[in-house]
Amino acid sequence: MTKNQSNQAGDGKADLPRILVVDDDPIVAESLADFLSRDGFAPATCLSAPEALATLEKAEQEEDSSPFSLALLDVSLPGMGGMDLLREISRKRLSVVCIMLTGYGTIESAVEALRIGASDYLIKPVVDSELRISLQRALRQRALLQENRTLRKQLDRRHGLETIVGADHRMRKIYELIEAVAPSRTTVLMTGESGTGKSLIAHAIHKASPRSARPFVELSCGSIPETLLESELFGHVKGAFTGAHADKIGRFQAADGGTLFLDEINSASPGMQLKLLRVLQERKFEPVGSTKTVEVDARVILASNQPLEQLVADGRFRQDLYYRINVVKIELPPLRDRVSDIPQLAEHFLRKQAAELGKQIVGFSPEALELLQRYSFPGNVRELGNVVERAAVLCRRATIGAEDLPPHVSGQEPSKPLALSKQDEEWVPMTLEEALKEPERQILLRALKANNWNRQKTAEQLGVNRTTLYKRLKVLGLQPEDERAA
Repeated sequence: MTKNQSNQAGDGKADLPRILVVDDDPIVAESLADFLSRDGFAPATCLSAPEALATLEKAEQEEDSSPFSLALLDVSLPGMGGMDLLREISRKRLSVVCIMLTGYGTIESAVEALRIGASDYLIKPVVDSELRISLQRALRQRALLQENRTLRKQLDRRHGLETIVGADHRMRKIYELIEAVAPSRTTVLMTGESGTGKSLIAHAIHKASPRSARPFVELSCGSIPETLLESELFGHVKGAFTGAHADKIGRFQAADGGTLFLDEINSASPGMQLKLLRVLQERKFEPVGSTKTVEVDARVILASNQPLEQLVADGRFRQDLYYRINVVKIELPPLRDRVSDIPQLAEHFLRKQAAELGKQIVGFSPEALELLQRYSFPGNVRELGNVVERAAVLCRRATIGAEDLPPHVSGQEPSKPLALSKQDEEWVPMTLEEALKEPERQILLRALKANNWNRQKTAEQLGVNRTTLYKRLKVLGLQPEDERAA
């Protein structure tokens, strides 16, 4: 570094935006620094990309040093070039916003720089007025980024985990439940299809509770053989069974003082259900092969991917255990019932994947988002995350397009011959219009539910005008009762 002017913060410039000038020509670097200083900035200079990267990282890590707001990067740097430096800044997710400078720019390099994340791309020699406009634009961009990060942190503190995403009214009620139950030791029961995010909700409850500094222990009962589940939950002593070569503590004891999350509780056997009932009521148990009673203070959260009420009615789940665990119930809706959350969830997964891949992907094309919202996602939020991960890996542009989505989502998967059941082969005479009414009715019902029965929004989502929608609702018998009476 020829002349690091960042120390000027001690001369009354502590509140000025810090800008790092990176150019291998000392004269150019000092000239730009002087210009920036006169224009009300606090500049610093570096002559190489590695030195600049180290300076930027150090400024963000040190508590007594404010990070750089902007960086002016020369494209043609020796060794590690300016474009590579820009990629590293993006990959490390540094908060600085970059403006690229070059003496011989091309359209291709400009497009690439903007795709990676640069705010602007200027040709040397830079006109003063042009640079001032670019700097102000970059400062506004950084202010927006900082505001987004602040809002995200506030949401994290409120809802426990940043990975819980959704503005659907049912999700908002779940956020309220998390806040209400987190301070207590109350048992929570979650229900919902696989992939709806039950584990994330359990983590959020734990993180928002006074037990957050203590262990969070998770166990999927369905993934453990019945013969080993008791040992996993309650532990065992040496010699309790073949293979028990040493004492082992169970998940209940490991979660002492913290939270134990038992997923797929519906798969537990009747005998195991009885043992769980006792430990939930008395907070004590005996490890396998031991007569010594162990007392624990663990907050228990349970989840089922099947309706327990039906299992109780069928005699496959103990009624007394069901009443014991059904204190506070959280029902997680499937993704197909909160279609409006799909764009926000997809953007959330994309940010995560783009950061891991070191790619600057800014979003989805309108066609891609429309296809995502049309797909039913039987695997729920987990499947959406996998779809976005695949698309991010294959994407070669700044936005994910329909061609980046898997065939079964984009509708390009070859159709398979329909296998008719015996019932299907029994044809009931009807017109084609009558036969098509029921599928259309189901489509309209799903769309109305997804939009909270707002017919204007439903019409816009389906790509029809409001009058057409009203006519079809009337034909299919879906208009409100008061309109029918009229």
